[in-house]
Amino acid sequence: MQDLDRKAHWQNVYKQKAATEVSWFQAKPTISLELIAKCHLEPSAPIIDVGGGASVLVDQLIEQGYTNLSVLDIAGAALAKSAKRLGEKAGAVNWVESDITAFSPDTPVTLWHDRAVFHFLTDAADRQRYVDALKNALCPGGHLIIAAFAVGGPEKCSGLPIVQYDAPKLKAELGECFKLLEERSEEHITPAQRVQKFAYFRFERIA
Repeated sequence: MQDLDRKAHWQNVYKQKAATEVSWFQAKPTISLELIAKCHLEPSAPIIDVGGGASVLVDQLIEQGYTNLSVLDIAGAALAKSAKRLGEKAGAVNWVESDITAFSPDTPVTLWHDRAVFHFLTDAADRQRYVDALKNALCPGGHLIIAAFAVGGPEKCSGLPIVQYDAPKLKAELGECFKLLEERSEEHITPAQRVQKFAYFRFERIA
C-alpha cells in the first residue's frame, strides 16, 4: 500500500468510527502497562507509543507520573481524538503525525512501544524502514515492546492483510541488536465480542 493510500485509509477509519468502536480498542492496556513496569524507567525517560493514535495508554502513563511522552500515528484524526480526550493534559504530550516507515526521530527514546503497527507492514522494504527508524530512535540499553497478531490469529484487520508473528519470526526481522526478554499471549476481545490472538514481546537493545 502506498503511503498516501495508507494515510487515507486510517484517517477514514477514525473519522467514521469512535475510538471505542474500532476492533483494537482496549479500555485498559493491561499487558502493555505490566511490560512497561518491568522496564523500571525513570519518570522522565523518553517514551514513544508508535501507532498510539486514540489509545488510552498515554492517559495511563500520565497518571503513573511519566513526563516525557510522545504518541505517533499516521492518522491526525486519531491523535486529535486523544488530545481532545486528555484536555489540558494534552499539552504535556508530543503528538507526532507520521507514517512510521518515514519517521525520523529528533531525539533518542528509552522505550519504544508498538501495539499492532508492525504487523500491518506486509512489504519487506516497509519492515526494513520501520526497523531502521527503530534503531535510529532507541538508545542502547533501551526497551522495545511490540504486540502483533499471533500465529493462528486474524489474517486481516480493518480490511487490510497483516503478518502474524511468533518470537523467532520477529527476532529475524529485528536482527541481532535486540535481545528477547519476555513473551506474553493475549486473547483480545473486540468491541464486537470477537476473540483475537495477540502476542507481546519485550526486548532490550543490546547494540
